[in-house]
Amino acid sequence: MNKEQMTDPVYFRIDASQYVPGKDFPILRPASLNHPKDNAVMFIIADYLSHADAFLKCSSCLVFWPDTEPVPEALKERHAVVPSPNPKNAYCAFFRDNGITYDPPVEEFDIIGGACIAKTASIGKNCRILPGAYIGGQVEMGDDCYIGSGARLVGEIHMGNRITIRENTVIGADGLSTDRDEDGSALTMPQFGSVIIEDDVKIGALTVIARGAIDQTILRRGVKIDNSTFISHNVVLGEDTFVVGETIMFGSSSTGKQVFISGNSTIRDGRRIEDGARIGMGSVVTKNVEPHSVVKGNPAH
Repeated sequence: MNKEQMTDPVYFRIDASQYVPGKDFPILRPASLNHPKDNAVMFIIADYLSHADAFLKCSSCLVFWPDTEPVPEALKERHAVVPSPNPKNAYCAFFRDNGITYDPPVEEFDIIGGACIAKTASIGKNCRILPGAYIGGQVEMGDDCYIGSGARLVGEIHMGNRITIRENTVIGADGLSTDRDEDGSALTMPQFGSVIIEDDVKIGALTVIARGAIDQTILRRGVKIDNSTFISHNVVLGEDTFVVGETIMFGSSSTGKQVFISGNSTIRDGRRIEDGARIGMGSVVTKNVEPHSVVKGNPAH
């Protein structure tokens, strides 16, 4: 393993031979095509086979592969590959069948100014944390931040400087990432990712920012998010993007720089809004949006 991979956390330990006889190595963590890691469980669907080279950047993984497509010999040698009619569902079933969940731990904390701050949290200089807030032990907070009363910061969160998080907002909650198996029962993907909040971000009251499912939810420098907004797992908001209240951005949607999303809008999962685009009030975005364009309506166009 390289230096970066040696520091990757171990979340569980499952022997790959349970799935592919003869593959005697441990599976220790989840990983994605964007950030492949050694000894991880991963999946790929047919639409993304052009990104399969990611599996050559890691080793000793359990890979769920579409059973309609041939498996390259190099991948068979490097990994434990399991063909499946629905690789994403097979990935989720891996966690269900092995009893793997991932919730933030119960932590020891201090009461400071009426706020509950976990003993292992890292708090920068000149931060104001109001009574009733909770700061978890995996939070790294920069300088000159404001955390309103009732705000909850849970799980792995990396924050820059001069960040404002208003009252009763939750950062680091799980997003809903649930499908159904062939019997209609729920197949839930545990959320192992983190939240990254860069400098000069402001987040309104009663807003929820979900942690990444595998990788990160990222708010770039200067992002402004209004009250009562939901930002789901793996969303990436570009620099100086504004998101007005009661907007919902579903999983893995993203924006470029200086995007404006007006109130009560809905952005479908995986959709990309490019630099400088504007989304009209109440819009439902079902397709990618071109740079500096204006779209509105349901569906937005």
